[in-house]
Amino acid sequence: MRVTVAGAARSGVAAAELLASRGAIVTLSDTRADVEGAAALQRHGITLELGGHVAATFADADLVVLSPGVPPDLDVVQSARARGVPVIGEIELAFRWLRGRVIAITGTKGKSTTTALTGRMLEAAGFKVTVGGNIGAPLSAQVLSSTPDTLHVVEASSFQLEQIETFHPWIAVMLNFSADHLDRHRSVEAYGAAKARIFENQSPSDWAVINADDPGVLELARRGRAARRLFARTTPIAEGTVVEDRWIVDKRAGVASRLVPLDAISLLGPHLVGDVMAAATVGVIAQATPEAMTEAVRAFRGLEHAMELVGTIDGVRFVNDSKATNVESALRSIESFDQGVVAIIGGRFKGGDLRRLRDALQTRATAVVSIGEARPIVGEALEGAIAVHPAASMADAVAKAFALAKPNGVVLLAPACASFDMFRDYAERGRVFKEEVARLS
Repeated sequence: MRVTVAGAARSGVAAAELLASRGAIVTLSDTRADVEGAAALQRHGITLELGGHVAATFADADLVVLSPGVPPDLDVVQSARARGVPVIGEIELAFRWLRGRVIAITGTKGKSTTTALTGRMLEAAGFKVTVGGNIGAPLSAQVLSSTPDTLHVVEASSFQLEQIETFHPWIAVMLNFSADHLDRHRSVEAYGAAKARIFENQSPSDWAVINADDPGVLELARRGRAARRLFARTTPIAEGTVVEDRWIVDKRAGVASRLVPLDAISLLGPHLVGDVMAAATVGVIAQATPEAMTEAVRAFRGLEHAMELVGTIDGVRFVNDSKATNVESALRSIESFDQGVVAIIGGRFKGGDLRRLRDALQTRATAVVSIGEARPIVGEALEGAIAVHPAASMADAVAKAFALAKPNGVVLLAPACASFDMFRDYAERGRVFKEEVARLS
């Protein structure tokens, strides 16, 4: 088959290499003039089309595969569809060749943490596990190692899920839901519809793990056919995963079985307890032992750029939550502290209501430092609630926040925005933040 892969980032490259290894005639198309590893790709027999997408390359293909970062409404993609060319996403392509079962995890916040921790719990329990998708190795890079007894723990974003056809998780997890990615999706409803596709192909023999604390999740999961397993940190539920007497427990038929003690959790932020509960719920379904789950949780120190404690200077703590790229995530970050917060907020605004941060900032923060393209939006949204100090760069932001947080405050990078105005991605933004903190020390 002649296959055009759109987008030469991690997922697109993995898809192109997988297709070439299976005998396809592959063209990898990207708007950038240069991509990393171009020579190696060409050695695999992959044709590179750089500097812009060519309509004929898409329209004359037998199949088009989209990397998650490529919008499906591009003219070249729409024209290919109009000519009857099938268009799928990278995880759909990979799924068709997987031999193992899939545990897919989605949500507006906490996907990466939950995915990584779920993988570690299952590994500790003795399962053969791969972890990736939207983090780590793309699903296409896991096909060669897939066996019938492999459990593929996959972080699935809305960008990936909106282009599936047969993608079918054995266990589908939805952590939470709030407005995000409105620069890509037409509306909150469209974003929710993309997320809800995680349940679309499940059967009654599959499992849907659902956050009962979140009404939006309950609504999106309502039409799914899989067996439901609830978890709830604050909402009373008769059966499911709950917290009792400082333990995460599995509550069924009136009996509560202890899974993980809360004192085993070393993650910053009470909202991250919910991520541990979701991972433990998957563990119960997969029949991991409580001992294995607890062992994994005790050893887990969180992920880089997700409520990451960077260090303390002159009594001021620095916390990197660069992955807080939407309003809901930033709100949870701010709510993790009682007082003394100086929040660094801004970047490329992608929708949502920044005014939702006002109450939390008024009660917990002393100031906000705004960065990036969204500086005027941040200032307008928070006007009258808290002092907002614009900064021209991350170095300027860290220096101003440090001065404002003395003597015993917290400098919190919780941008509530994408990073692409100033950085390649959220990871580069987080690394630069940490570099500036290191310079201060």
